[in-house]
Amino acid sequence: MKNLLTTVKRWMNFLLSRIAAVLLSAMTLLVLYQVFTRYVLNSPAAFTEELVRYSLIWTGFIGAAYAFSTRQHMSLVLLRDSLSPGGRKVLMTFLDVLILLFAVFIITIGGFKLAMSAQKVYSALLGIPRSLVYAMAPISGLFIIVAQIINIYEDVTGTIIEGGNES
Repeated sequence: MKNLLTTVKRWMNFLLSRIAAVLLSAMTLLVLYQVFTRYVLNSPAAFTEELVRYSLIWTGFIGAAYAFSTRQHMSLVLLRDSLSPGGRKVLMTFLDVLILLFAVFIITIGGFKLAMSAQKVYSALLGIPRSLVYAMAPISGLFIIVAQIINIYEDVTGTIIEGGNES
């Protein structure tokens, strides 16, 4: 079981970190292009603003999934560090189950419903369906679900699943 979870976590971290890097690089190039066309050519490329906005949304969701997978999300550790090892295990398991439920019901199911409801709504400049933009919510929700299952396994068994340092 540990080998399977290690493989899944390693590939998931690799994939998420690479997607985030590509999106951030693309956003940087698009913003540079927009600045060049606006101030040098005096004819701004309007599509870049919308594309950068959508890329930022995707990057945020991908980054959230990566943060949960690597356990590098922001957290308040004051309460956790004041507990005994047994209390810490209970607290971390409870919080990971809570995050798992949030990922299932709000991010994945709610995101899927949002994406489906926006199928016939198109973006102003690019003309793409908004459901394409909103589809990142359920996709990242699935990654968060997998990450949380691995995190709960770690909490319950006390085993650390190595996912590689892909950042």
